[in-house]
Amino acid sequence: MASIRHFDHVGITVADLDAATEFFVGLGLELQGSATVEGEFIDTVTGIPGSATRIVMLQPPGGGTCVELSSFTHPDPVPGSPTAMANELGLRSIAFEVEDLEAMIDELATDGYGLIGGIGEYEGVWRMAYVRGPEGITVALAERLG
Repeated sequence: MASIRHFDHVGITVADLDAATEFFVGLGLELQGSATVEGEFIDTVTGIPGSATRIVMLQPPGGGTCVELSSFTHPDPVPGSPTAMANELGLRSIAFEVEDLEAMIDELATDGYGLIGGIGEYEGVWRMAYVRGPEGITVALAERLG
């Protein structure tokens, strides 16, 4: 049976590619590259004839799973649910381990990105919070304790 080799990336479709890129770079991800993709390949993969998208690839420091941000230039983007809560079906959050949770939350608040709920602690091991990022993206930030 065929098997997965590794977890490569998570794709997030956004309307404002520049704002989303700035947000994730502000979290500490590093820009790996960008491109415009159109033609037979993207039409086939997405099942959307005549599609075109701009993509940006971002990677955490030291490597690991990437974040692919994509903004369709054709056809026009279709709005999602920017106020989705954790119980709404579908991809709900993208999570990062951080060094100083409260400092990260304070920095994001300065940029206009606030908490969805509060800061929770799990069994003395993790502190975690959800932040509402650009276009309603839920970003889970977790700090390991001890």
